[in-house]
Amino acid sequence: MANRVELPDKLFFKIGEVARLTGVRPHVLRYWESEFSSIRPQKSKTNQRLYKRRDVEAVLAIRHLLYDRGFTIDGARKHIRAEGVEESLPPPDPEQVAAKARKEALAELDKAVVKAHAEQGRRRRVELVELRRLVREFLGRLDAT
Repeated sequence: MANRVELPDKLFFKIGEVARLTGVRPHVLRYWESEFSSIRPQKSKTNQRLYKRRDVEAVLAIRHLLYDRGFTIDGARKHIRAEGVEESLPPPDPEQVAAKARKEALAELDKAVVKAHAEQGRRRRVELVELRRLVREFLGRLDAT
């Protein structure tokens, strides 16, 4: 069973990129465009297909339904129409989810350490200012005697 693919953060994908990301050959992508209304790439001035992120997600969902779950094209079309693309996507890879959670937890920990360090520095400054006040007060008493 295929897992979800992490898509690059960009607005448009060329057909070759979509083919590489999804594991679906370009001629199959062009055929699926005629069969599924959820895949509607725009055309550039040079007549090159430009897929939006939702188009690529639709390709991933269709690929999952056809190749992993054994749907026919008609069945996949009906399933996507009834359930939507998001519900038709393959489940996320547990290892990728765990790795992403670890990375986010480490980033949060780093932020907490920096914040604690800054707070500790602030408290130390307050303590030093108070200590300087006490020393001046003590020296003032010494001078008075």
